[in-house]
Amino acid sequence: VQLQASGGGLVQAGGSLRLSCAASGRAFGNYYVSWFRQVPGKEREFVSTISWRGDRTKYADSVKGRFTISRDNATNTFSLQMNSLKTEDTAVYYCAATTVNFVRISDYRLYKNWGRGTQVTVSS
Repeated sequence: VQLQASGGGLVQAGGSLRLSCAASGRAFGNYYVSWFRQVPGKEREFVSTISWRGDRTKYADSVKGRFTISRDNATNTFSLQMNSLKTEDTAVYYCAATTVNFVRISDYRLYKNWGRGTQVTVSS
């Protein structure tokens, strides 16, 4: 699976952004596509995941109720709608794909397929 992320940018606190992750190549129904984020000096942090079929999702507590992950079946695009953004959401966001068991889905070390990061900056 090849992944390409887009949609980052600069937004004021309280605003919204939508990230997209276009998936291509060979894919199977047991894949999950996830979003992670990273700030300098810190480990990559799990944000959200969705199953390839779009029937299972998970969110980090820090984004629950503000972010929504979704899948467009027609284009194999996985999106992250980010609302009520906070300055602490500032980071480079990555999409990634894995087939690991759902209980381990938040461990970035278990992902082999990564897209290029996209910068999200939330100003106060």
